[in-house]
Amino acid sequence: MKPFFRHKNYRPEERFFIMSKIFSTKKMVRAGLIAALYTVLSLITFPVASGAIQFRMSEALTMLPLFFVESIPALFVGCALSNLITGCAVFDIIFGSVITLVSALLTFAFGKIIKITAVKLLVGGIFPVILNAIFLPLIWVWCYGAGEYIYIVQAAFLLVSQSGAVYAFGVPLYLAVKKMKRRSLSFLE
Repeated sequence: MKPFFRHKNYRPEERFFIMSKIFSTKKMVRAGLIAALYTVLSLITFPVASGAIQFRMSEALTMLPLFFVESIPALFVGCALSNLITGCAVFDIIFGSVITLVSALLTFAFGKIIKITAVKLLVGGIFPVILNAIFLPLIWVWCYGAGEYIYIVQAAFLLVSQSGAVYAFGVPLYLAVKKMKRRSLSFLE
């Protein structure tokens, strides 16, 4: 019986070369910058970036998985840091960040499948909008109680505010990054 996966015995220098391609310094720095930018944008707009009425300009960065795979964990870390710093409940910190992680994964996956820019933008932005609108109010009801957070109202408001953040700020960000990539700027490779 043949094994499903055949392991090649790589020499140490080959392993280093392979790992340096996957986890290059440039990608790690870019991920750190994305996480920091997400956190800073959330903190700058703190009064409206957290709580019952929420508008996070940092959600525009959820379009970056259409370009960079390293933005997936970066968005997760940025969201977790933002929620931690603003004093959210533990389950809100954990599950809110997981929602961002799942939406970033879906954005990345569908971005690889879809080639038409307009469709890529529409579909890529829909995951953070829909997943946050559906699941965040459930987390809030669970963490903070139903008195302050009414599910339908919160879901409707998040649908509108997320759409605004992702499409009004995320689409110009996508177009700017795409234009810079066409110019072959080295930090975007």
